[in-house]
Amino acid sequence: MAKGYWIVHVTVNDPERYKEYLRLDAEVFKQYKAKPLVRGGQHEAPEGPAKSRHVVFEFESYAAALEAYHSPGYQEALQHRLAASDSEIVIVEGVDD
Repeated sequence: MAKGYWIVHVTVNDPERYKEYLRLDAEVFKQYKAKPLVRGGQHEAPEGPAKSRHVVFEFESYAAALEAYHSPGYQEALQHRLAASDSEIVIVEGVDD
């Protein structure tokens, strides 16, 4: 079964409020057994502007990635992310091994 991934691009505008987002989303990632593959770090955007931070989480399946996003816990966290940052998430299905 193919894994699922969240690919997140974010520029934080309100660091204090964003801390609440991080606290809440950590519980969702734990519940859905999400594995962080990328959390910030150096990056280069050779083809245009990019947000300041990039994150990739791996889930056991695409369905689990979608379920985590639509969960009540993440929907609560989402309100803090939207208020504290300019960001986007893309949820994608990985390739079968």
